[in-house]
Amino acid sequence: MIRLNLVLLLAVLASAFYLVNVQYESRRLFAELDKAHTEARRLDVERERLQVEKRAQATPARVERLAREKLEMRQATPGITTYVTYSAPPASQAAPPVSPGDAVARGASP
Repeated sequence: MIRLNLVLLLAVLASAFYLVNVQYESRRLFAELDKAHTEARRLDVERERLQVEKRAQATPARVERLAREKLEMRQATPGITTYVTYSAPPASQAAPPVSPGDAVARGASP
């Protein structure tokens, strides 16, 4: 009978230590989870703030002002616009056409 009582006492003590350990781990994990949620909220708020700041930086009026002031750009008007047109070179400057027989005679592949 004493052996049975001793075995049961050891089982109860082991169960108690296991329960304390599980509760400790549970509290530790809950604290880490709470920290992670807090960090996620902080990062979400910062992301929103940065998006608002990005939208403020990219307004057309601000971009135009920076282009004028820092890059010294100006509005395009017909008076300062230069149009470039393509004209083919005269026939006398163009290379003479090469026939397929000439290319083979020179050693080039067809």
